[in-house]
Amino acid sequence: MKIKPTLLWGFMLLTIFCSLAQSAEGDGPYTQLIIRGVTLINGNGAPPQGPIDIVVENNIITKIQVVGYPGVAIDATKRPKLKSGGKELNCEGMYLLPGFIDMHGHIGGVAQGADYDYVFKLWMAHGVTSVREPSGRGVDYALDLKRKSAKNEIIAPRIFAYTGFGQGSSDAISTPEMARKWIQDNAKKGADGVKFFGATPEIMTAALDENKKLGLRSACHHAQLNVARWNVLHSARAGLTSMEHWYGLPEALFKDKTVQNYPLDYNYQNEQNRFEEAGKLWQQAAKPYSDHWNAVMNELLDLDFTLDPTFNIYEASRDLQRARRAEWHEDYTLPSLWKFYQPSKISHGSYWHYWGTEQEVAWKENFRLWMTFINEYKNRGGRVTTGSDSGFIFQLYGFAYIREMELLREAGFHPLEVIRAATLNGAEALGMADKIGSVTVGKLADFAIVSENPLQNLKVLYGTGAIKLTEANEVVRVGGVSYTVKDGIIYDAKQLLADVKRQVDKAKKETNYSIKQPGVKD
Repeated sequence: MKIKPTLLWGFMLLTIFCSLAQSAEGDGPYTQLIIRGVTLINGNGAPPQGPIDIVVENNIITKIQVVGYPGVAIDATKRPKLKSGGKELNCEGMYLLPGFIDMHGHIGGVAQGADYDYVFKLWMAHGVTSVREPSGRGVDYALDLKRKSAKNEIIAPRIFAYTGFGQGSSDAISTPEMARKWIQDNAKKGADGVKFFGATPEIMTAALDENKKLGLRSACHHAQLNVARWNVLHSARAGLTSMEHWYGLPEALFKDKTVQNYPLDYNYQNEQNRFEEAGKLWQQAAKPYSDHWNAVMNELLDLDFTLDPTFNIYEASRDLQRARRAEWHEDYTLPSLWKFYQPSKISHGSYWHYWGTEQEVAWKENFRLWMTFINEYKNRGGRVTTGSDSGFIFQLYGFAYIREMELLREAGFHPLEVIRAATLNGAEALGMADKIGSVTVGKLADFAIVSENPLQNLKVLYGTGAIKLTEANEVVRVGGVSYTVKDGIIYDAKQLLADVKRQVDKAKKETNYSIKQPGVKD
């Protein structure tokens, strides 16, 4: 059959439009968006349900309608109607989850050479639509990106900016009065909260009290320099809303000491000293389910305290080779970032001065005890969130977030509990559960859509997908997030990842660089 030229041109224009519609730059927003035929895995712990049509109007979810049964043809007459100017996204056979929330995401770093465009695309390619930045290049930098993200002027998750305590101050904060003044100034700038690293008790008390009065939230990495006098319990009692990592928690569980068993030649500035001894810390705490262990947990539960463990950022401590050889490094890790990861006496987290079997064995036990506390905290109704702390210790943005989900599964979380930690729990910790965190009528349209069932295998959420052997004995890659929807705008997640690869390829070509394992010579 001969095609008329006008029809041919129309077909070509339609093809061009469709390719642009699902580009990395995003498609939308639309006055109406209908996502058709998905199986919904919500963030509230509910089991999967589908097929479902989800209607979004002006970035607000307005209808969640069951439209059929598995294996039965959908009755089109029972489906929500598309309005003029609306957009349909056919997702039959796919799975839709609330957009993921990274509760510990630094927006790149000067030392790592990772600019925001690279970092944001990696996050968005993995379904991360919201990020809490617990300090970084400064509050002005973070707030500028937050404003641009809110207006969708850049491809970016929504940003919650927590300023590092004291950041931007010309003088060290040395009095409670100075602490209160800094907290007030931080609130005036528009920050969402504060990230603490610890300080003297009187300064922490004043700062947290003032922050709480102003209605801001807070996080703390209880650094060893102050934890002997101010651990997690002190912070929670004073009004801290979440703790990062695990520092300060074993110290609250000490029964026969007030400081960890530091070797007498220990030096905190020596990264191998710092991380090697940290790997022995949980073994010095009260035993799981003992009276003191239970008492600490119960008090944190009573205080509605949030734990953000970031397991992944310490995983290289228990298996360095695994972290170094992760398959995504070759295609998606910038040369500058790879250099930052290498053994160094200067770069934070590059503590591989002489890391071996003994250190890894100790860290494996550290993880076992740590995971026991986190899982039981969840079981008793405590809030546990998902954070990655990417950009350090061989952990790459986006990929590290999915690895954190896997580690929550290892800790004992049911896959549905993992999804809740990654979505609704994060929204609650941010005070945003009325807007994000679950697929609910009235909330914003933030979604992650994937072709495979992530409950069966969380690895399908990695941008590189999961390896599967077909019935025909063929090895294939399946999964990877297909679409990330943020503020009702549809992003092709695979195109975002392809754009990151182009950035990495360009950087390698310009510097004639290829990724090699440490110590390997040309």
